[in-house]
Amino acid sequence: MIALVDYGAGNLTSVRKALAAIAADVYVPATPADLSHASGVIVPGVGHFSATRALDAAWRDAIIARLGEGRPLLGICVGMQWLFEGSAEAPDCPGLGLLAGSCFRLTGGTYRQPHDRADATGVLKVPHVGWNALRMTRDAAIVDGVASGSQVYFTHSYAAPVTGDTVAAAEHAEPFASIVQRGQVSGVQFHPEKSGEVGLRILRNFIEIAR
Repeated sequence: MIALVDYGAGNLTSVRKALAAIAADVYVPATPADLSHASGVIVPGVGHFSATRALDAAWRDAIIARLGEGRPLLGICVGMQWLFEGSAEAPDCPGLGLLAGSCFRLTGGTYRQPHDRADATGVLKVPHVGWNALRMTRDAAIVDGVASGSQVYFTHSYAAPVTGDTVAAAEHAEPFASIVQRGQVSGVQFHPEKSGEVGLRILRNFIEIAR
């Protein structure tokens, strides 16, 4: 059973529909204790990083306990950013701290080549909204069967830095981490539930990791 955590800031309905499309067995835990029988945990999220305050010590402890049992964790969009130490969007709100680094605001600016996301002046705006290509940086189970250059759907203003935990990067006037994995912890900055077959493949990979 995959636990889909609802902390009031997730795009739960669309993520749940995507998981249903791949026949995943999913439930929404009402309390941290309900995570005890999860084979894997997904933390989605849209909006402001401060919404992750709702993931208090009890939720954090329960999620860490599942990781300690070898159960995988997947963060989506803000949920991925929460895996890091924090974000400039809410400096007083700590992340889970499983991945080193802090999330930063995209600056936008002039793209080095013509691009369909730029406005008439050639400037890329923030937030970064729309399809963008993944540039694979290393192999990992979460991207099994996903080719470098695959297009996925983003909508965000803040992003995680490219580090040794980065599996795929993307660029919006500057590079940022689009997929990360470290052991049983993984995350995607884009929305797999809106990214067609590529997004579904990544969700399938997570389900396989959770078996």
